[in-house]
Amino acid sequence: MGELKDTEAYEEELIDYEEEEEKAPDSAKPVTESGKKGYVGIHSSGFRDFLLKPELLRAIVDSGFEHPSEVQHECIPQAILGMDVICQAKSGMGKTAVFVLSTLQQVDPVPGQVAALVLCHTRELAYQICHEFERFSTYLPDIKAAVFYGGVNIKVHKELLKNECPHIVVGTPGRILALARDKDLGLKNVRHFILDECDKMLESLDMRRDVQEIFKLTPHDKQVMMFSATLSKEIRPVCKKFMQDPMEIYVDDEAKLTLHGLVQHYIKLQETEKNRKLNDLLDALDFNQVVIFVKSVSRAAELNKLLVECNFPSICIHSAMSQEERLKRYKGFKEGKQRILVATDLVGRGIDIERVNIVINYDMPDSADTYLHRVTAGYI
Repeated sequence: MGELKDTEAYEEELIDYEEEEEKAPDSAKPVTESGKKGYVGIHSSGFRDFLLKPELLRAIVDSGFEHPSEVQHECIPQAILGMDVICQAKSGMGKTAVFVLSTLQQVDPVPGQVAALVLCHTRELAYQICHEFERFSTYLPDIKAAVFYGGVNIKVHKELLKNECPHIVVGTPGRILALARDKDLGLKNVRHFILDECDKMLESLDMRRDVQEIFKLTPHDKQVMMFSATLSKEIRPVCKKFMQDPMEIYVDDEAKLTLHGLVQHYIKLQETEKNRKLNDLLDALDFNQVVIFVKSVSRAAELNKLLVECNFPSICIHSAMSQEERLKRYKGFKEGKQRILVATDLVGRGIDIERVNIVINYDMPDSADTYLHRVTAGYI
């Protein structure tokens, strides 16, 4: 009962722009396998059709992108005009590029002012998003992005904000709220408020409370964008309470596990047979990098130890490690210093590592959504 009361309290705190019964409006654009535009039609268009800044187009070419994905094709034209957006689409569909490109297109950098704020639920994801902003702003040197999360001495972040305030701030809710409460992070000039993997933040009551408090410190008149690979019908009305007449893009739930170019195999094994089969696969498969998912911290540590003893170039990441160690290992793997990563679902959601071409579920996850996030860890 206490939890129910907390939920009701948080609901009341939200700025509700729509009093009517929450339901998907006629303007919502579901993207389904049966009703979507053909791939030929979508991919015959290019990023130039969005009339992006030449500097952005140059960075897009440098990154190897030729044509916008389905989600980018639907979202970017409206997002760059400042429209509020809710987007739920499969991992690997390029949702991050939607808000990165549309934000960089609109930001007019003013020294000492934060123009855009991006919140996400994990430090690893925050680091990755900031990297994407840096990648696409290569030819926009006046625009600076920075990432803020717990586990780093807050004095370091306060000094950065004081001496070299970024125009785009990426971070986790706890650290962003702490900096804002202490008046080190000024949010009164924010024009773009973005939540990535928004369901994870809004389903958690503690994190939702932090997000709401941060939201209230930003101007009423701003663009709000929310993205996730999985967005339940229950959480959609909560998202819309932050927005004004948002454009909605929802993937057909029945088709969300259909990912073009992703080949899936399974082998039915007894627990005692797993290690031998894993060794055989790693010896036989031709891989750039591989992620192996397990169901617990202890199993991650033990499997990694076993692989190292068998002379495989393996490291592991799990929640029992310090944040500093986790991020160090994550950076090392992303940079290609190790070829095998054993991990729990801590790194399953929203993580995009370009060199990964094989994902192994050593332990199967407990839900289809978790499976989706795992198998698209290297899906660009």
